[in-house]
Amino acid sequence: MGFKEKLSALVKKYKHAWVFLYILVYMPWFLLLERHVTTNYHVIQIELDEHIPFIEYFVVPYLLWFVFIAAAFLYFFFTDVPGFYRMAQFMFTGMTIFLIISTIFPNGQDLRPVVFERDNIFVDLVRMVYRADTCTNVFPSLHVFNSLSVCVAVCESRNLKKHRGVCFGVYAMAALIILATVFLKQHSVVDVFGATIMAYILYQFIYAPAKKSAPRYAKQKGALLQNK
Repeated sequence: MGFKEKLSALVKKYKHAWVFLYILVYMPWFLLLERHVTTNYHVIQIELDEHIPFIEYFVVPYLLWFVFIAAAFLYFFFTDVPGFYRMAQFMFTGMTIFLIISTIFPNGQDLRPVVFERDNIFVDLVRMVYRADTCTNVFPSLHVFNSLSVCVAVCESRNLKKHRGVCFGVYAMAALIILATVFLKQHSVVDVFGATIMAYILYQFIYAPAKKSAPRYAKQKGALLQNK
């Protein structure tokens, strides 16, 4: 097989990579919001946020979020194309809703500490996060929503459900990431609940219909086999 044939076969095998073109929509829109939503925004936080302590050690799972999301996409991309499409549809729909909300309802929070009580490598990492990411465009939290998206994809995967250790690891990592958003003062609990509600609603449209149709299909198939 020549180079052109191999390339053609590779493109055909991984043609679902076109989904990643969504980044060309998301990133310019998000960066535009980050540049323009700086002062005049609706502050989203409640009294409960004031009672949540700042814990710099949570910066570790917070940063591992990037690896977490990338690993999930790569797994489904190479092993489960239908699962990849569903996860991408679920995640990118939520991300688009986030962009729309941030556009028509500029939002942010003022929870970040001005002075840190301790000085260590974890605090240095938090400072880095604060410099790279503004305190605006926070509702709903994409760290939370995308983590939940991975949990849903894993829960709905026939192959992964067989591996309880993998599932437990994924759920535990997602839980730590979600906790990190509030303990690092990156998000209000309102952002967390907003992301959770959005994930629940989108689940009803993207994953639930397929689950409902599966038993119906099985019954129809069984009926056909009996008639034969």
